[in-house]
Amino acid sequence: MDTNQYLVLFIDEGREHLQNLNDKMLVLENDPNDLSVVNEIFRSAHTLKGMSASMGFEDMANLTHKMENVLDALRHKQIEVTSDMMDALFESIDHLEAMLDQIIQGQSDKRDVSDIVKKLQVIEKNGTISNSDEPINLSQSTNVAAISKPKNNEQYDLNDTEWAMISQAKDAELSAYFIKVNLTEDCMLKAARAVMVFQAIEGRGDVIKTTPDTEKIEQAEFDLIFTFIFITGESPDKIKRDILTVSEIDKVEIDEITPRKTEDNIKTSDHPTEKKELDKSKSTAPVQVNKTIRVNLDRLDHLLNLFEELIIDRGRLEQISNEVGDQHLKSQVEKIHRVSNQLQETILNLRMVPVETVFNRFPRMVRNLSKDLNKKIELVITGADTEVDRSIVDELGDPLVHLLRNSLDHGIELPEVRLKNGKNETGTVQLRAFHSGNHVIIEIEDDGAGIDRQKIIAKAIENGLITSEQSSKLSDQEVFHLMFASGFSTAEKISDISGRGVGLDVVESNIRKIGGTVSVESTLGKGSRFTVKLPLTLSIINAMLIKLGEETYAVPISSIVETMLLRQIELKTVNKKDVLIYRDTVVPFVDLRHILQVPNSDCVSSKQAVMIVKQSNHYLAFAVDELLGHQEIVIKSLGNYLKSVKGISGATILGDGRVALILDCEAIA
Repeated sequence: MDTNQYLVLFIDEGREHLQNLNDKMLVLENDPNDLSVVNEIFRSAHTLKGMSASMGFEDMANLTHKMENVLDALRHKQIEVTSDMMDALFESIDHLEAMLDQIIQGQSDKRDVSDIVKKLQVIEKNGTISNSDEPINLSQSTNVAAISKPKNNEQYDLNDTEWAMISQAKDAELSAYFIKVNLTEDCMLKAARAVMVFQAIEGRGDVIKTTPDTEKIEQAEFDLIFTFIFITGESPDKIKRDILTVSEIDKVEIDEITPRKTEDNIKTSDHPTEKKELDKSKSTAPVQVNKTIRVNLDRLDHLLNLFEELIIDRGRLEQISNEVGDQHLKSQVEKIHRVSNQLQETILNLRMVPVETVFNRFPRMVRNLSKDLNKKIELVITGADTEVDRSIVDELGDPLVHLLRNSLDHGIELPEVRLKNGKNETGTVQLRAFHSGNHVIIEIEDDGAGIDRQKIIAKAIENGLITSEQSSKLSDQEVFHLMFASGFSTAEKISDISGRGVGLDVVESNIRKIGGTVSVESTLGKGSRFTVKLPLTLSIINAMLIKLGEETYAVPISSIVETMLLRQIELKTVNKKDVLIYRDTVVPFVDLRHILQVPNSDCVSSKQAVMIVKQSNHYLAFAVDELLGHQEIVIKSLGNYLKSVKGISGATILGDGRVALILDCEAIA
């Protein structure tokens, strides 16, 4: 069977199951007695095992099978949750994630997991690996079904999920068979004959269990007998004839398996009237099912590109309508504008994904780092369902990981220090996301030690970023922002937890690449808060069009605080530089024509308007020739040749076909 066509689906669903395993494992660790969580973890592991086996990824299937054995023993109360068990299960998930990454990169799932397999086998038997020196025989199966002819349900050694599959098969008018295959005494290639048996019945049903497991069979780690459970619609005689087409088979025994009665079935059969009432109640409350489909992101990108061209053409059509002045044409153009706005909202919503896809990785990370740092830390996540454009989510992970690590390492104190300072020994890190206008705000707040202003200033002076005289005039926000300078670090030694020798400038530059900003607030002894402000989308934005000389430029509306006419302000001179007073703040006055080297930039009389912009807690006043009004623009990349041009973040096509450059106010500032 060609499985390549299902590979993308396998990868997507595999990620979902691994994430679910991570999430539910953390829940189980906090509430070890919740068997419903154990059952949910078991179901995810079992599904992942079946998917992996179907795709031919045997290493993934076998490791998941070992996890499944531990979980099965746990839910049958043969063992209890221990710290060793949770560490081993999490380590297994790490291996599975690494295998999936290998598959995504076009490699096989082969990986040395012998150490974790040993741990899982010990845990399955003892519940822990502590103080256990008992050797493990890797060739011995941990879940071997009885080889003798089964006489009752117990001898099939099936778990609840497998019994449920048999019951569902019965409902679908299919049969489940226990098949025992004996190879001849002189059989030389046992593994090859076993594989040929499975090939002989391929397409006639589903194998839901083998004994020994598929790995042992493929490695010929069995005697002359192997068994399997087969669900099919074919008759036993037909199956037997198919198997006997393979040479070197001595005997085939087939026994039909009857579904076992669960406790729920027994109770229902004892109370037929109650069953009817239950069925009736179910029929009056149908389950609402969301109808969804998976769409390749490339298709959405193509759709968005087509819509961007439509926006450009719409602008041109609006300009023609204004020039012609025909009322009927204007009416139709207005209708097109309304419909295209609705279409834009729909298309952008298709690309929106919850930040949960990024946040999901952090509980596990915090758990591991808490143990490494010997700290007690609780991560509280709110607003994980807040949606943002997929292109932004893809770039958001690394900056947030860095900020979180920074809070865990530098922010939260050791338990004994917190108790000494009158705090709860468990530190709290809050990760929040919410919408604010056309932006998404993400906050990382901790109740730790806070940021020492004097320590930051001392390091900044040492690095030559500021002078002693300047330090006394800086606000707290300005001091804290010094941490984002290149190479800035207050760590006494480089660790692998937070900065790893790299300053927060990497965080800020990565966030700026996706049109965002980052700021810091902190109170010494009480904690710190990092705030990341992001646009909802990077493709279509509202912008103010301005004129400088003969050129038209676009400035994102999100960067502009206020606009005014030049005659409304009073310029002053400080240190031979023009400034203006805005909201009791001295704001530098910058002529954009000089910065952008616009021709005839010496003609001061042409400056008619001023834009106040705010970047990184600083105000700037930009002098421009004319404000042309705001409109929606489509951001186009400048390409590799012009990507290093400072002060320009992209370009857009105007309604008249001209190209307007988009200004990067942060870079200009």
